Amino acid sequence: MRNLVTSMGAALLLAATPSAAQPRTAETAPAIPSSDDAPIAYLIDATSGQVLFSRDPDRRFMPASITKTMTAFLAFEWMEEGRLFPQQVYTVRPETFRKWNRVGSTMFLPQDARVTVDDLLHGVTTISANDGAVVLAEGAAGSLGDWLAAMNAKAQEIGMADSYFGTPNGWMDEGHTFVTAHDLALLGRTMIARHPSKYRHFFGAEGFEYNGIAQRNHDPITGVVRGADGIKSGFTNQAGYGFLGSAQRNGQRLIMVVAGSPTGKARNKASRELMEWGFAAFESEPLVGRGKIVGTARVQDGASRAVGLQALGPVRVAIPNGRKQAVSLTIAYEGPLQAPIAKGEEIAELVISIDGMPESRVPLVAESDVAEANPLQRIANGILGWFS
Repeated sequence: MRNLVTSMGAALLLAATPSAAQPRTAETAPAIPSSDDAPIAYLIDATSGQVLFSRDPDRRFMPASITKTMTAFLAFEWMEEGRLFPQQVYTVRPETFRKWNRVGSTMFLPQDARVTVDDLLHGVTTISANDGAVVLAEGAAGSLGDWLAAMNAKAQEIGMADSYFGTPNGWMDEGHTFVTAHDLALLGRTMIARHPSKYRHFFGAEGFEYNGIAQRNHDPITGVVRGADGIKSGFTNQAGYGFLGSAQRNGQRLIMVVAGSPTGKARNKASRELMEWGFAAFESEPLVGRGKIVGTARVQDGASRAVGLQALGPVRVAIPNGRKQAVSLTIAYEGPLQAPIAKGEEIAELVISIDGMPESRVPLVAESDVAEANPLQRIANGILGWFS
């Protein structure tokens, strides 16, 4: 970004201390998953975006059913925009039934069935319904092609620069659909930050029953790792075994990706090990409270010459266990910003720098609306500009 605001005061000094109740030794501390179990592995802190562990995060791979996370996220976005509603009802098209009836994971949608968006999304997120994903896509967008175009546009919008979706469900398409661990973690982080209530409603269930058929979730960490609540596993013969997962403990949320595992057992083991290692190796400290203004950005040609900046929610920072670390904070934005600015519009980033760790960034939004300046305000802004 062109305009980098100077550091927000002195650097913070945070210290993480091991739990006194259960001190860990080298023998009891969780292990990092091996490269044999997880050739691709990636772990981030959800609110700060800090990278806690990284193994081949930019290597492209086929996501299989993890693709359905993008379908769910797009549905959440359209719900927020008023384009999609949970109680909308879609009819299974005859051609869709012929192509997807009992193909791979399914919610066994009958021919000509009328099914709600809420049921379709639960089928997609909980039992990985291939048929449900296609019926949702066709019903919401009018055609599969239009839904895929919207998926890819949304992926680019949130910064998934090295991913492409050729299906709404991740079924084998000769590698046309691909992602990276970095992009999947970004997707999980963005989805949970923007839609926390929808995430809680649609993800993390142990099972789902539709049309009298009960099926269980194959998520390898929910119900096994304390605090785990999703997100999506995947497997095809072409893709192998992978998982995008998340868990929260004591206000700290971690998001992880493992991919390329040779077996389901190896994938499950690696997923649990990586998440447990993350919570054991790092302590979470509060950095920015909910609703707190963390700084301001200059505004040009606006009714106000500056606008307050807020994070979307509370921000915590992960500190290596038992170490004191200096945390440096700066605000970056392309500026001066041009009015008008809408409240809640993403206009800047909080840049977090910790010694020995990669830099991370947290999106910042406008705390209030800033209208375009009227003629008198333009004159006053011009005069004030001479003295600032």
